[in-house]
Amino acid sequence: MLKIKFVGAIEGVSGSCTWLHHTDSDTQFLVDCGMHQGTEREVWANSQAFPFQAARLKYVLLTHAHIDHCGLLPR
Repeated sequence: MLKIKFVGAIEGVSGSCTWLHHTDSDTQFLVDCGMHQGTEREVWANSQAFPFQAARLKYVLLTHAHIDHCGLLPR
């Protein structure tokens, strides 16, 4: 089964990040890992813990290299 969680860009357009977990193979990966931009609340969101363990990710698929799609990769 494939589980999907929308982590970023939920209530806005910046911070695109989608976490996918294929439970049968225990493979976890991201589509984008973007930085939030705009209001203080959005900037605050950049420092919050991810709802997944980054060390368990197999890979990250980037749709393109804008900061709102790849800005949190160093974390």
